[in-house]
Amino acid sequence: MSPLMSTPGALATWKATILLLNIISAAVAKRHVVYWNSTNTRLTAGDLSIQVNLNDYLDVYCPHFTNKETLGPRQPETLALYLVGEASFQGCVETRGAIKRWECNTPYAPFGPVRFSEKIQRFTPFSLGFEFLPGHHYYYSSLPTDEGLLLPCMKLRVTVCCEPTVLLRETIIDQLSSL
Repeated sequence: MSPLMSTPGALATWKATILLLNIISAAVAKRHVVYWNSTNTRLTAGDLSIQVNLNDYLDVYCPHFTNKETLGPRQPETLALYLVGEASFQGCVETRGAIKRWECNTPYAPFGPVRFSEKIQRFTPFSLGFEFLPGHHYYYSSLPTDEGLLLPCMKLRVTVCCEPTVLLRETIIDQLSSL
């Protein structure tokens, strides 16, 4: 055991420090909400761009309808969202290399719209997770599913900002200076 850990209370202090850092990093994380449907004019115009930091969340809400009567004779919006390269982002076409992230195929979900969350993180422990690099742009677009109606092209650009250690350090300094 290292000399630092052999002192009484050192292990408890170390655990408390780790817990405090986890709480602070969770408090710093933000949730960025996008309602992914054809009535969101920022998506259909292709000019929706958000800036996120590592450890933030991107929450995508699928199209939702309370019952079939509210639509009348129209079909509900059902679509698949893809993470695509910049070249594919210019037009909404399925391309090789596009990664299907989610499928919005339950427009009548009983408890409200289906939400998918993407944690913006440098490393992921999940096999289907995606790893994001600071300073890079990522592009989402959607295509209607086979059984869905024809939808306008909907696109989102996500820019990942700085390393979290820089943001965490700035937040801690700001909080300490306000005391």
